[in-house]
Amino acid sequence: MPYDHPDTRPVRRKLPARYAAIVMPLVLSVLMTCIVSAISTLRGVGMVDGVHVMWLQAWGLSWLVAFPTLLLVLPLVRRIVGMVVETP
Repeated sequence: MPYDHPDTRPVRRKLPARYAAIVMPLVLSVLMTCIVSAISTLRGVGMVDGVHVMWLQAWGLSWLVAFPTLLLVLPLVRRIVGMVVETP
């Protein structure tokens, strides 16, 4: 990683702003499906042997649905929020 100065931490490169429309729903879908699938799996089967495998399978499937869904509905959600929330 490149350094600003020998006595400072490495500088992390950031993605260009144009990628925000993809990165935001990516991160949101990963976090939301992780949490929801974990709760759903634990409520469905409890703390049994192999629950982590069941959860990972449930998470993978739910993420495969959630990410493209977010990409499609996020523009609509932004418009709806714009109609409900005052802009500064």
